[in-house]
Amino acid sequence: MNIGEWAGLVGAAGSILGGGGWFVARATRDAARATAAATEAAARANAAPVQQAADLAVLQATVKRVDEENGALRGRQARFESLLRAFSWTVDRWARQMHRAGIEPEPVHPLVDEYNRTGV
Repeated sequence: MNIGEWAGLVGAAGSILGGGGWFVARATRDAARATAAATEAAARANAAPVQQAADLAVLQATVKRVDEENGALRGRQARFESLLRAFSWTVDRWARQMHRAGIEPEPVHPLVDEYNRTGV
């Protein structure tokens, strides 16, 4: 082999290696992107159960608070209905006393009459 052939061989090898370097760099960059995407997906997948547990804890706390509030409101409503019933019975008793004494009371409000008839 003479010097010209060696120069051609070295030049050809350099161009092959140089071109190959471009492909290697591109493949390395693509592999890095794929690895980053996989790492991000794994982080999201690992965070999902933690986020779901946090969401469940918030939901459970909200349900507990609403149940307590509803219980308190039901108690107040029951107490108010008892008071209304007692007041209605008292006014009815007074109206009967007035009738017996010959005093004609004013007519009751239509809502009071409806409550006396239906209990609602």
